[in-house]
This record gives sequence, C-alpha cells and structure tokens, in this order.
Amino acid sequence: MKTTRERNGVIMIVTRHISLDNDCIQKMEPYVEKHKGNFSAAIREIIDRAGKNSELENISTIDNTLFKWMLNEIDGLLVPDNVLDDLIGPMLINSMGKLEEYLKNKFSELEWDVDLSLKYDNDTSASEVLIEVKGSPQKIRFVARMLAQYLVKNSPEHAPLEITSVFNLDGGIRVELSKSNKKEGYDSLITSFGGLNEIIQAIKSRPDFWKSIINGHLLSNYNMVTVHRNYFEDLLSGKVPMGEITIETLAKKPIQEIPLREMLSLIKEVYETSRVVDRVEVDRENLILFHNYRNKEVIDKLKTSIVSLLEANGHLYDAKSTANMVVLTHRPDVGIRINEIVSNLKISNSRVDQDLIMFMAFLKGLKNIPDIPVSLTALGRRIGISLMQEYEKENNIKSWEFQNFQKALEIIDSKLHRESEWKPDGKNLLYTIKKCNIVAEGNSVDKYICHTIRETFKGAVNHAFGNRAELDVKKLLSHGDNCCEVLIRVP
Repeated sequence: MKTTRERNGVIMIVTRHISLDNDCIQKMEPYVEKHKGNFSAAIREIIDRAGKNSELENISTIDNTLFKWMLNEIDGLLVPDNVLDDLIGPMLINSMGKLEEYLKNKFSELEWDVDLSLKYDNDTSASEVLIEVKGSPQKIRFVARMLAQYLVKNSPEHAPLEITSVFNLDGGIRVELSKSNKKEGYDSLITSFGGLNEIIQAIKSRPDFWKSIINGHLLSNYNMVTVHRNYFEDLLSGKVPMGEITIETLAKKPIQEIPLREMLSLIKEVYETSRVVDRVEVDRENLILFHNYRNKEVIDKLKTSIVSLLEANGHLYDAKSTANMVVLTHRPDVGIRINEIVSNLKISNSRVDQDLIMFMAFLKGLKNIPDIPVSLTALGRRIGISLMQEYEKENNIKSWEFQNFQKALEIIDSKLHRESEWKPDGKNLLYTIKKCNIVAEGNSVDKYICHTIRETFKGAVNHAFGNRAELDVKKLLSHGDNCCEVLIRVP
C-alpha cells in the first residue's frame, strides 16, 4: 500500500506491505467485484462502512431496550418533514425501483433485519403502490409509517397518493396506496398512522392549559364537564342545549346530512368525552345514557336535549328514564307518519287540522311512548317549516320580514280554521289567536293537539327569523285563558 507524506517541502511516497489471509480476501471479493476490480475503491467503501457500523454499534449500545421503547413511544406520530427528508431524499420518488433499492441498503446497513418490498404499476409515476414489510413488530410499523408518509408527501401533484388500506399480517404489515388528491392523502396518513400527531402538537402549543385540564379531570375522578361555549350559554339562559355545534364540527357537515349510524357514534364520543354522561351504549339504532344526576328537572332536560338532537338529524325517538339511565328508542313508524303528513301539506290545499287529529289518533294507539309531547314537538316544527318553505316557493320569498311573515301565517291559520289578529307593539309584533277550531265550546282543550299547533308556529318563526326571533308567551288557551297571545321580538 502506498501513502504520500510531505517533509521539508518534499513529497515522499511511502510503500507499506499488508498481508491478508484467505478469509479476509474472501470477504473483500464482493466489494472488489462491485467496483470492477478497483481495489482502492473497494477498500474505501469497507472503511466507510466500518465507520458507520461503529457509530451504529455505539448508538445501539445506548441500549436495545431503550431503542424499542423509543419506537413504541413514537407510534401514532409522523416523522417531522425535515427529518424525513434527511432519511430519504425527496428526489428518490422519481423511481420506485431506486427508492426500494436505497431503502433495502439503508436497513441492511442499520442491521434492522427488515424485509421490504415495493410493488407498483409505474416506476416513475405510480398510481398504485403496495408496501410490504416483514420483521420485528416495532420496526416494521415504523418503516411502514415512514415510507407511507414519504410517498404521500412526495408524490407528484398530477398523481398524489392516498392510503387506501393497512393490513397487519403474520409477522408483517401491508400498506396499499392509490391515486387520489393531496388532502385525501394527508387525511388518510393521519387516520392510518398519525392519530397522536394533532394531540401532541396541541399539548406542546399550550402545555399549561392542557396540564390544568388533565389535572382537573384526574383530581375530580373525571367528574368535570367540558362543553362548547354555546352549549354552556344555552344552559345559563335556561334553554335546553342540543350540542349540535360540536357534532357538526366533528362530522364536518350539517347535522341533517349525518347518517344515523355515524350520528349515534358521534353522540357517544361527544357525550362521554365531555362527561355530560358517564357512558353511552349504542344498541343498533337505540341508545342508553348512563348518568349520576339526581335532580329530576336536570334528567328531563338531558332527555329533551338528546331527543331534540336526534330529531334535528331527521330521526324520531321516544325517551324514558329509569334510575340512572335514559333509554332512547328509535321510532321510525312515527317518523314515517310525520313524513306522510308533511308531504301532503300544501298552502293551496289540504286541511292541516284534520291531519293533526288523525295523527293524534295514530299516536294514542301506539304503545310504549312515554312522552308523546316530544313526538308532537317534532311534528309541529316540521309542519311549520314545511308550510313556510311552500309559501316561499309559491311567492318567491327571498327574505322574511314582519309583513310577509304575517301574510303567510294568516294563510296557515285559515288551514287550521282559526281566527287570528296581528298588532304592532313598538318594534315587535303581537300575535293573538281569538278563536281555535280545535277547542269545542264547553269542552276542555286537547293539550296534545294544542301543543302541536304551538310548535307549528315556533317552527314557522324559526324558519323565517332563525335565532334572531324571541317569543314571549302572554296567554294560552290550554292554561285556561280566553285566547292565545304571543309577542314576537326580532332585533
């Protein structure tokens, strides 16, 4: 072996002889062949590998148990982008074959004993990729997560990849990716491998806040309640809160568009994690809420809240309380009859009062409905909304004001065969029912039908003015007054 040295400005070549036994020569042969007989290049690679292996040995001697613990602790977390770029060069995405070769060499150098294979439909622009990794459980999950993240992150704009499935095999893991879009790709990555990513980031961004929240729940043995500000505001104002804002935020769509099965799952998640109730059991389309409330009024509000939430989702439930439970039973039969009545209601024809009387006869013939007014509340609201929507179509109403609202309600009153009167009260409007066809002279008021008609009015007001309108009930026939009188306030 020759080396060069400089002494007193003179370059000297020093020749050294190295003797190698047959065993060493045999080990060197693959490197010499790889470099096509270039012995110097072979020696350089051997030295370079020896240096890296020495470093890795030093790292691994940190402790194999510690290394396994670290892999377990980062399960559910994605690799930071800058670290991922250092581990796997972004340009390798241009060839699936070169990417696979690079990773195999990488894990071979690390001595991870990981068997990796990539299958793809196109080497330079793959739209279908299958990752298969075999080896020890902690390592293969990390490798599959890292490689899936790499492919989703670096896949080209014209062919972004999404994780379509993850299969845990005997001694291995399989990840399938296919062409999609960048957003779906990132969402699939979070769903499949990054479940803790957002949580850890949130805790790191506000550690004091989350430490306080967690300590509060621990010290109270999870008897704290964490709810949306709007939910809390409704409680303070004496309203019955539904919690639809939280549900819609999680579902990322309006409550009316959430399928029933997903809706029940979201209710369980929201009500349990907020600690509004202790536990929620889903039995097909029915619900059981377990709680520790003792006040009957509180339990009734809880019952009404959940029934209203499900009704807003388009499904009718009846509810009953037993000890520390609220049992909610799906009643599609009642819902179907409501839909039949509502679908028949047109401003130009049909008698609403007769439909209501027939519906009441139907309800009274049913068994196991402990709280008929809850069903009638849903019916009334949906009738009011349906009538207003029909009026909008026929009269091309774009926005509601007192004038066109009054005209619409006069038509609705004619359908219900009742006499009404409207009087301005400052900026408000006083609405009075002077005579109602449902109340026969000398007879008592049918409280159920009366309740339904009141809810019809509320549904109409809510459709026209939304949360802007406030109703102040002055008199009610069902309370023994000689008329019904409501003051409507709209800011």
